[in-house]
Amino acid sequence: MLELLHIENIAIIERADILFGRGFNALTGETGAGKSIVIDALGAVLGQRTSRELIRTGAEKAFVSATFSAVPADLPGLAENGFTPEEDGTLLLQRELYGDGKNVCRVGGRPVTVAQLKRIGASLLNIHGQHDGQQLLDEEQHLVYLDRFGRVENELAAYCTCYDVMKETRRAIDALKMDEAEKARRVDMLRHQIGELERADLQEGEEETLLARRNILRNGEKFISAISEADACLNGGDEGLGAVSAIKEAEDALRSLHSLGDEFIALSDRLEALRCEAYDLAETIRDKKDEYDFSPQELDAVESRSDLLYRLKKKYGSSVEEMLAYLEKSREELDRIEYADDRAQQLEQTLKKQEKAAREAAQALSDRRHAAAKELEERISRELRELDMPKLRFAIDFQEKDMGEDGVDAVAFLMSANVGEALRPIQKVASGGELARIMLALKNVLAEDDGIDSLVFDEVDTGVSGRAAQKVAEKLAVISRNHQVICITHLPQIASMADCHFEIKKSTDGASTKTRIARLKEEDVVTELARLLGGAQITDAVIQNAREMKKLARQTKTHN
Repeated sequence: MLELLHIENIAIIERADILFGRGFNALTGETGAGKSIVIDALGAVLGQRTSRELIRTGAEKAFVSATFSAVPADLPGLAENGFTPEEDGTLLLQRELYGDGKNVCRVGGRPVTVAQLKRIGASLLNIHGQHDGQQLLDEEQHLVYLDRFGRVENELAAYCTCYDVMKETRRAIDALKMDEAEKARRVDMLRHQIGELERADLQEGEEETLLARRNILRNGEKFISAISEADACLNGGDEGLGAVSAIKEAEDALRSLHSLGDEFIALSDRLEALRCEAYDLAETIRDKKDEYDFSPQELDAVESRSDLLYRLKKKYGSSVEEMLAYLEKSREELDRIEYADDRAQQLEQTLKKQEKAAREAAQALSDRRHAAAKELEERISRELRELDMPKLRFAIDFQEKDMGEDGVDAVAFLMSANVGEALRPIQKVASGGELARIMLALKNVLAEDDGIDSLVFDEVDTGVSGRAAQKVAEKLAVISRNHQVICITHLPQIASMADCHFEIKKSTDGASTKTRIARLKEEDVVTELARLLGGAQITDAVIQNAREMKKLARQTKTHN
């Protein structure tokens, strides 16, 4: 259950601590005092969407924390994200809101994302907003409520898997279907492109080879001249001996002096080594000379090939590798088009099997929904009888539709408020008060199955008065036996049923407006009930009426 809600700088609430109790908690106050702000604060700490406008004027940030007790370790969202409650079952949720839109969320003191906070918060507390009854006017929501009650997750997942596979096959078939004229044009274009690329006989890495060769050929004369000069220097030519021969003569000259000392032997050995190295260099240069031998025709051929690659790259890719990939892709597309009819026939056979599987899965889902609908009708009807609507008939209508993301069922909630009247869609015949009570009944049924301990009702009394209000109050009291109920209300019938009564009061000092939230003592509860009963004029008779109302409420709770 929610034990403590701490609020800082949320709208007109500068600072407040609300220590909730077990059972039925009621919050009352004048219109505009800040009751809905409490709901906004709760929504924020549960991970719901917020606005920076929620931050109190002049404050840098807002802060909300909620302390829950008796939280099970297997609560959805906890274990999967590596969180656990304290040893005593306590769990602390926190959220800081900044003016720049930044959020800081924590669970048990550890940072979490807003999505993680929302996942955990949804398992701890359920908020029934004052406008939730309007959701019943949206027929698309009816299937959502039914699926939630029926717990059809497994059947829905199985169907969605079949449906997605079937949809993908349909998409593949549609892709194969092409206008014959368009098909012919596409085939011609692909064949032209494939032919152009195949004739080019592209080779991976040839661009780099061509570039290097072209650079050599464009500078051929310079290369030949330099290499020839080097060759002449080493090997000699018309003008005399080269360096190799000269070193050989020097080596021979020193060898004649070997008998005169070791130093001449060493010198001649060095000359020998130098001669060998010069000889190797001379051979290498001579090979290079042959390598760089070229003709103008070769340069023309290289330039022509480079130009061809340049033109092809403008159409098919920025590199030879990309053009080869384009060629392969084009071949595959041409193959698909030319054999599209055969492929389509194969896919059509596959699709028939997939459609059969999807229909079977849809039927299993529909069967589960029909069974859940029957049970939901019974339970909603029982709840409505307890809410002083014994003659109202509630039913769930099924219509078959084409297979879609959520199956083949179109679901609508129907009602008949009076004996003899036909069942009609809720959104067409229900009054505001009837919507409120039907939604209360639905929320109670869903809460029982969801296992959520804490339920918040924001002005569930909208459109309700008199005897109906009393029945709503009694129903909330019954719910509070097994759940913690937090209810914001304007009705004394509902407030009188509370085990804990909080007053929300707004005040101003001329410079700013603040809201105070205080738990009322017994006599203060009577005074607040009197205000709800009598408005501005609180007479002794009204006080006595309020006291009597509180007494009757205790008796009703005891006997129910």
